[in-house]
Amino acid sequence: MSDVDSFIDEVTEEVRRDRLYLLLRRWGWVGVLLVIIVVGGAAYNEYRKATATASAESLGDQIIAALAENDAEGRATRLAEIQSESAGGDAVVQMLLSSAASNTGTTDAAVEGLNRIAADGELPEIYRQIAAFKGLLMQGDSLPVADRRQQFEALANPGAPLRLLAEEQLALIDIEEGKVDAALTRLEAVRQDAEASVDLQQRATQLIVALGGKPEPLSGQQG
Repeated sequence: MSDVDSFIDEVTEEVRRDRLYLLLRRWGWVGVLLVIIVVGGAAYNEYRKATATASAESLGDQIIAALAENDAEGRATRLAEIQSESAGGDAVVQMLLSSAASNTGTTDAAVEGLNRIAADGELPEIYRQIAAFKGLLMQGDSLPVADRRQQFEALANPGAPLRLLAEEQLALIDIEEGKVDAALTRLEAVRQDAEASVDLQQRATQLIVALGGKPEPLSGQQG
């Protein structure tokens, strides 16, 4: 390489450095800002996670302490004092409070609380469905059979979280109405459902036998 070529290369490199320094002076703050945003965002996420974890642990401790009370009235009182920082936490506390209230003879108040949860469109579906299911169970002796059937059928829609449990309750309504064949058919369908738990399968089997039926071999099993 000639002296002229070497000189040109040195000048070119110097120009590149000058341009780079100029760009850094002009736009360097953008990079700094991006770093601050990324680091700050990560720190905020960690803080939010830690806060949520601490809040959940605190709520759990309060619930455990309330449920440790020896009598239903004491449990209801302690549960009513709990303040949750999330809608889901409030729903859980309210469901526990409703259960405690039903044990003190105030079933109407318990059902009212559960119905409020079931009607809250801001809550995830699973909370609303559990509340509706518990409320129906509490009204087993007071709600007309036709109304109970209609509401359990709504909970038994395909894809619903408590579909199979609702089907089990519908089978019990069938029995209550003297529709034994319908109950047997429904219970067998529950037993054969791939999503049925072992406990649910066992309960369905026991009911079928009690009704004089003969449970079919479960899918995947030989007779």
